[in-house]
Amino acid sequence: MLLTLKSRARLNNGVQIPRLGLGVYQSPPGRITQHAVKYALNLGYRHIDTASLYGNEADVGMALRESGLRREEVFVTTKVWNSNQGYDSTLRACERSLRQLGLTYVDLYLIHWPVQGMSDETWRAMVRLSEESKARAIGVSNYEIPDLKELLKSSDVTPVINQVEFHPFLYQKDLLEFCEKNGIQLEAYSPLTRGEKLDHSNLLAVAKKYGKTSAQILIRWSLQHGLVVIPKSTHEERIRQNSEVFDFQLEPEDIKLLDSLNENIRTVFLS
Repeated sequence: MLLTLKSRARLNNGVQIPRLGLGVYQSPPGRITQHAVKYALNLGYRHIDTASLYGNEADVGMALRESGLRREEVFVTTKVWNSNQGYDSTLRACERSLRQLGLTYVDLYLIHWPVQGMSDETWRAMVRLSEESKARAIGVSNYEIPDLKELLKSSDVTPVINQVEFHPFLYQKDLLEFCEKNGIQLEAYSPLTRGEKLDHSNLLAVAKKYGKTSAQILIRWSLQHGLVVIPKSTHEERIRQNSEVFDFQLEPEDIKLLDSLNENIRTVFLS
């Protein structure tokens, strides 16, 4: 699988999303997030993932403007939070996010978590935002198979993406296969297990074999499973290292070994 930092995945509505991006979950508002985003963009990243919950949309927008890049060069994702779900409140939430970002549209707008009894109305608002070009693409996050089935049953508009925690220690194979079958791109957040498993002996052994870091092996594993990946960091060296995953390819036996590490470990829970 020949990939570069410029590689993109084509979503079910034709929009193309960079396969590797920078996540800013828990990146503190202000100069730290601004610097991390500008540094990533300068390195060649073209995909930034934020959310209203994170409190740093304004910093992402500022970094984008100060980067000197054209708006259409950078793929920007944000999300509607649970307390803002529903039809009218989702429309208002998107407008607030656009104001915070200083943008007229986002490339991807996601439902942050499934909220029981709210999905239909929230998704109907998402479809309207897409029709009004406030979002070039719409999708969901943290949806499991039953959530996706319910949404697909109630609407003829299929989410372009399902963004979930995904790594070898939470290898959601059934969810991946379901999304592939239904034309939904799976996107991995916390692909580095938030650092919890970087010292696992099997992971270290694979990293040594390729002369890479554990984090680089985890990112490459996700890419070779066809995922879009958004590792988070505010440190220059790690942001750079996370992008240096395109000069090698994991061999089938190493993919199989990493696949076998599943422990159903989650590092992110509903706030």
